[in-house]
Amino acid sequence: MNLHQIISEAFQGESSVELILEKETISKNYERNAIGVPVTVAAVVKVADRRPIHQLVSLANEFNFVIQPISSGRNWGYGSLNPVNDGRDLVVLDLSGMRKIVPTSKELGLITLEPGVTQQQLYEYLEKEGWECMAPVTGAGPYCSIVGNALERGYGITPNTDHFGALTALKAILPHPDLCGEEYCSAVSSMDQSGDDFIDKTFKYGVGPYIDGLFTQSSLGIVIEATFRLARKPEGFASFYVRCFNEGQLPAAVDFVRTTLRDFEGVVGSINLMDRRRVLSMVAENPNGPGSHQVMTDEQVDRLAKQHDVPEWLIVGSIYGKKPLVRAAKSLIRKSAKQFCDQILFSDSLLLTLGKLITAWFPYGKLAAIGKQLKSLQEGIDIMLGKPNQVALPLAYWRNPRVEPDKLKELNPAQDECGLLWYAPLVAMNTAKIQEFIEHIRTTTPKYGIEPLITFTNLKHDWIDSTIPIIYDIKNPDSKSDADACLSELFEEGCKKGFIPYRFNVKQQSSVLNPKHMHWLTCNLVQMALDSNNILAAGRYHPK
Repeated sequence: MNLHQIISEAFQGESSVELILEKETISKNYERNAIGVPVTVAAVVKVADRRPIHQLVSLANEFNFVIQPISSGRNWGYGSLNPVNDGRDLVVLDLSGMRKIVPTSKELGLITLEPGVTQQQLYEYLEKEGWECMAPVTGAGPYCSIVGNALERGYGITPNTDHFGALTALKAILPHPDLCGEEYCSAVSSMDQSGDDFIDKTFKYGVGPYIDGLFTQSSLGIVIEATFRLARKPEGFASFYVRCFNEGQLPAAVDFVRTTLRDFEGVVGSINLMDRRRVLSMVAENPNGPGSHQVMTDEQVDRLAKQHDVPEWLIVGSIYGKKPLVRAAKSLIRKSAKQFCDQILFSDSLLLTLGKLITAWFPYGKLAAIGKQLKSLQEGIDIMLGKPNQVALPLAYWRNPRVEPDKLKELNPAQDECGLLWYAPLVAMNTAKIQEFIEHIRTTTPKYGIEPLITFTNLKHDWIDSTIPIIYDIKNPDSKSDADACLSELFEEGCKKGFIPYRFNVKQQSSVLNPKHMHWLTCNLVQMALDSNNILAAGRYHPK
């Protein structure tokens, strides 16, 4: 029997399984990605509950094919599927139909989710059921998986910024042939005879060696549920916007970010520091046209910045807490920012409130452009308060001449043929290193026709993740080649300077990670112990 026959026979009559075997449907919905890496999928098994997963794992071990689990398949810029290069068939295990939400404790803000639960679904559930909690949203959009993002060790800008840090417990199906039908859970869960597993779901690290972390950025198990500690909706909230119109204000801006995160830990969430090209990519159309392979000139940037009133550096942060605490924090942050910046605004300020009213009443001319910025500002505030939206996604369309994102209800950069790669290195919270990093980006990317768009996401006072989007036209071979070369040079030269990415796309995982390093040798031993036939997401963070 061929693979389609094997799978069809195995799941015949199984109501919780949808088999997708038609090549055109598979190609459109599963093989496309924004990083331009070809992937061939033989079949898709979409499940609505965990029972059929055990059977699929058993089949893969018996008939030697590879299973690639996906939650929502929206890992844009990194690639959702690892290509299989050893001649075996690739079967996608689509977990998006697993959407169960279990209210572990409404009072304590603990909730258990299956991998198909999206940001939007969780937000709607919390609103409907009256939870005073925020969904752990990201800029990836409403239709992305909560569990999937946490397993990639992603983060957001609500108070619980570290999404895997907020994950308190998980259960997983292991790929080893002798363990088919078995589910991993912590030792605490296995000892609990009360029937509710509550202690396991509140105490993250359990008893004995901590194993849950092995299921992040790996292919060691299929996570079928995870419990999260949600941040509560604050009584008081304000976002702040610190505007610096002089490039030389950067050192003071960095010092402000560092001291604010240190002195207001638990009150201020993460802080973003963006240069003006990055801000312009959010509020202005590409002046060279979406199909262009040219970097904006300094003259174009100056003109657009003046037109849209965009500063050299913009600092965006949020304050959460009791109303008196928020008021006190605002006062201290304003005092600190005024020492170096040109302007500081708060989301609850009279100026912004009036601006929203006036642009709503008179959406014409320059007021229309201001209104667009204020709309984006409000959507950014919504994300800070746990309400998902698509405000960050149009960035991926900056060089896509085939699609106008403003005309689409749902944005899907992979299916819409956008080209997007991420360079996401960790940078020391040090002014000299930050300036060195900026020089690294601004001298490297233009050589390849890539716009140097810089964001520093500051999560703690002592470290930064910088997210550099490499946006290109995926249908233009020269543009795609230059994008790949740009990312390669950024990585190679960046490592020499101490700029090390915290995530890699599926192509990089097989090309830049050193399989002879002790870390990966150790991972290989674990992999062989848990997946002796290498049937689960072969190659995912597993260099050979």
